[in-house]
Amino acid sequence: MCSTKKHRVVVGLSGGVDSAVTAHLLKEQGHEVIAIFMKNWEDDDDDEYCSSRQDFLDAASVADVLGIEIEHVNFAAEYKDRVFESFLREYQAGRTPNPDVLCNAEIKFKAFLDHAMRLGAEKIATGHYARVRWVPSDSRMPVGRHDESGAVAPDGAHVREVDGEFQLLKGLDPLKDQSYFLHRLSQAQMSKAMFPVGHLPKTEVRRIAAEIGLPNAKKKDSTGICFIGERPFREFLNKYLSHQPGPIKDERGRKLGEHVGLSFYTLGQRQGLGIGGVKEKGAPRGGGEHEPWFVAAKDIPNNTLIAVQGHDHPLLLSPALVADDLSWVAGRAPAAGPAAAKTRYRQADARCSVGFDAAGHLTLRFPDPQWAVTPGQSAVVYDGEVCLGGGVIAAAAQR
Repeated sequence: MCSTKKHRVVVGLSGGVDSAVTAHLLKEQGHEVIAIFMKNWEDDDDDEYCSSRQDFLDAASVADVLGIEIEHVNFAAEYKDRVFESFLREYQAGRTPNPDVLCNAEIKFKAFLDHAMRLGAEKIATGHYARVRWVPSDSRMPVGRHDESGAVAPDGAHVREVDGEFQLLKGLDPLKDQSYFLHRLSQAQMSKAMFPVGHLPKTEVRRIAAEIGLPNAKKKDSTGICFIGERPFREFLNKYLSHQPGPIKDERGRKLGEHVGLSFYTLGQRQGLGIGGVKEKGAPRGGGEHEPWFVAAKDIPNNTLIAVQGHDHPLLLSPALVADDLSWVAGRAPAAGPAAAKTRYRQADARCSVGFDAAGHLTLRFPDPQWAVTPGQSAVVYDGEVCLGGGVIAAAAQR
């Protein structure tokens, strides 16, 4: 049975098909829908690499078809201060951050949420493939009426925080689930969030868009980091980061070549190393000397990049990791014990054991070693379909 409660909902309309169908579904359910287009980047904002201008035109066209108002809001200052500066600090320190995680927590569900509340919104909605579920405090199973917005709403009109909690669930399309990027959301943010496409497969979202005649029904999904767009990544970073060339060595200390700066490489990287096969003098042919090279580590004090041959080299496999800067959806850490985790987006859930060290850092131990666990990326913990939260990977262990 569907909830009869209708809301004033502000939708983040990005110009893509997911947020467009989100707005359509909410309007179809009878909610009062207002759209906001968020502009989060201004530096080097041109049509060659940044699609912001075209995205706004697409969003405006969708709003026109759906008959809803749209406002263009500039969050570039907030984005630079809360997301981009952190992004640069992490890269300068030799780590590989995930700015989309911070963007969701600081921009889409903070700056955007605050702006929407000033417009009188009761809820905000985005095109993320995730779901929200309300769980009463006296039960681990949800009760309430499904409101077709990707959430299960409490039966009561007003629910105090002590009455239960909101859970973040995976999107039902396993190929599109975006709960990984949302794991830093708080209970307050979750209480306002709606994800109408979270219970749909992407194919159905595109079918709906085509059926109602949305102009972006066949628009290609955006890829890459939002403020970089399709521009060459190394060229972009080179404008903002200081860098010092240094040696590329193998695990035995043999020099293989030169790197252009440790900030420009990430663990597990295969392309762009500029090195070929290296083998012992007199070694027999067919001994694996032509296997591809991968970045395995960064020796920051000695400005040295460590590369190894072979996808399954031991230096690329980690049975454990430590994470800090923790954030838990429920507002509290989960109990130590068995769980599952992702150490990167689009990775299958990996069985693990959750623990905490004396300093309160999250420790994850994996029965099956994980490949290229990368400091700066997010380690996100799951209990089945429930995303519990996680932290930023500080270090990985090879044994």
